[in-house]
Amino acid sequence: MDFLGRGWRFPIKTNRKGGLSYSEGERDIEEAIWIILGTARGERLMLPEYGCGIHDLVFSPINSTTLGEIKHHVTTALREYEPRIEVLKVLIEQDVDEENKLLISIDYKVLKNNSFHNIVYPYFITERGGR
Repeated sequence: MDFLGRGWRFPIKTNRKGGLSYSEGERDIEEAIWIILGTARGERLMLPEYGCGIHDLVFSPINSTTLGEIKHHVTTALREYEPRIEVLKVLIEQDVDEENKLLISIDYKVLKNNSFHNIVYPYFITERGGR
């Protein structure tokens, strides 16, 4: 798994010795995806283009146009900032229990070992109870 990389664990944690905890392999990739999706463009001063444009869509109406924009932003950000994967499919569904929450399901393949994975990222497009 060394060929997949190693990085700080997300969220950042300390280990039993008081040092930083690290993630390796496929877990490191999954955590990197969460970081990319959770970072708004412009949030990192030294890397202003880093992140995902979905944060610009907060308070947008939930319709096919917005869902298409979310899919585009997610696919583009992952292709640009996570070179260890190939994005296979991005599917967005509204959560049945919370009308303001969208579930972004991402199917991807790790390029170094051809293993397939899926993560579901919860995205709150409006405040609770609002539209």
